[in-house]
Amino acid sequence: MALKAIIIAAIALGLGAVLTSGLAAWRAAQITASFPPLGDFVTVTGGRVHYVQAGQGPDVILLHGAGGNLRDYTFALMDQLSTRYRVTAFDRPGLGHSDRVPGVATGPFATQGASPADQVAMLRAAARALDIRAPIVVGHSYGGIVALAWATTGLGRADPTNASAVVSFAGVAMPWPGDLGSYYAVNGSALGGALVIPLISAFVPQSTVDNVVAVTFDPQTPPAGYIRYLGGELALRPATFRANVRQVNRLRPFIVEMAELYPQLTLPIEIIHGTADTSVPIQVHAEELIKIAPTANLVRLEGIGHQPHHASPAAAIAAIDRAAARAGLR
Repeated sequence: MALKAIIIAAIALGLGAVLTSGLAAWRAAQITASFPPLGDFVTVTGGRVHYVQAGQGPDVILLHGAGGNLRDYTFALMDQLSTRYRVTAFDRPGLGHSDRVPGVATGPFATQGASPADQVAMLRAAARALDIRAPIVVGHSYGGIVALAWATTGLGRADPTNASAVVSFAGVAMPWPGDLGSYYAVNGSALGGALVIPLISAFVPQSTVDNVVAVTFDPQTPPAGYIRYLGGELALRPATFRANVRQVNRLRPFIVEMAELYPQLTLPIEIIHGTADTSVPIQVHAEELIKIAPTANLVRLEGIGHQPHHASPAAAIAAIDRAAARAGLR
């Protein structure tokens, strides 16, 4: 009887897993249909990169944060910049509608994540194919460390896609104390990737995703229409979910090594960072970066949270303009 009960339980669990995976896949397809690509694709080694490009002038590249996509920029900022710059917003590899970095294991039980340098290699290939030259590379949150990685991978090499300047909007930059907590520990594990992520993908309601997005604006509130426009649900799709948590899990050791290169950077670095940011605290990241990066300039935004380019778009545009001027592009 005991053996029969075990067999029945195993069959039930197996069927449940299959049904959950099927529901997660169906929901992922519905989400993709609701938030389709906004731009075009460029094919590079290993896959396709989704981008939106507009305007004329010096090249500016926009990189979104963890769990995000390029809609964060096409909501408003891109239009404001494209009157004076040629602006290219990318979906970072594995997120939005861009393929994942080639050579990084993608299965449900895998735990490997694409480092910022891995992502930069794929994005540089995309930039090269689009004839983007000497770009000002702008990054928000996780995108900030990718922007810095773009700069450090250019050290000692002549390449037309080398950054002419870096701009950070509340960007990750330095190693942080402690760990990332249970969310990333569980979902970034082999069992979490195979079992927990499909459950979340299948059953977490849209309202929960909307609330997570809204919290990133604290103590401000999202602009009217932003949450529905962003398509935060894109990050719920199992493949995207896994790519994101694994990228974040791999991040700290990479930063420890990369931070040693910051004193060698000579290109302009402009930072805007809110003093009320609890997601990427200013005292851990921007305040420490300016101590070791000789060309970094920090503008502290009093009372602003983790979305400075939305809370203070004038400050964001001014930072890019300063970077352009310092790089001799204006």
